[in-house]
Amino acid sequence: MAQSMLLYWSSGSPPCWRVMIALEEKQLQGYKHKHLSFDKNEHKCEEVKALNPRVQVPTFKHGDIVVNESFAACLYLESAFKSQGTRLIPDDPAEQALVYQRMLETNNLQQKMYDVAFYEWYVPEGERHESALKRNKESLIAELKLWDGYLEEMGKGSYLAGKNFTMADVVCFPVIAFFPRLHCPPERCPRLMEYYKMLKDRPSIKASWPPHWLEKPEGQDMLKNL
Repeated sequence: MAQSMLLYWSSGSPPCWRVMIALEEKQLQGYKHKHLSFDKNEHKCEEVKALNPRVQVPTFKHGDIVVNESFAACLYLESAFKSQGTRLIPDDPAEQALVYQRMLETNNLQQKMYDVAFYEWYVPEGERHESALKRNKESLIAELKLWDGYLEEMGKGSYLAGKNFTMADVVCFPVIAFFPRLHCPPERCPRLMEYYKMLKDRPSIKASWPPHWLEKPEGQDMLKNL
């Protein structure tokens, strides 16, 4: 079954990484994939353009089905292979609600992290202001407090949506992994850092770890002064 799948991906992209974790959790190893370099702009290639009008990665194809948004691809894999591998969406409606909430809240954490870590990349030099970066940092600090609070409420050793590993963890872990990599002070999010240490050696996460992170384990200190 996995042989009929094709994933276009780039190393270090949280959206790509979450799809790869989902594939591992659903025991779909052996899927075809093409690693495209952001630095060389390979993700804008004609192959991707033919499948994805947004011309971005991940671009995922299973037989004749094309799913380009990472959340959609993860949910598709759970739906199509519900009884295979790890059950990532619980049956109970209340438990489902929390999984979906944490999944969608991941967008807030990811964007606020990008707004600080990659501020100089996103904002042209003439439009940069220290006051804007300061507001971005304050917003990210508040967001981290929220997530630390969620884990505190869940109890030590908990996953993001309870006692079981779920789709919330699949989609959010690749974002959380950026904080230690970019030297975020651990005291800003101690519970998230405990969570990171608990999950980083999970087989699905280790198997899909970004190759360039393996080559260079420490990233730039973009979050050092948070």
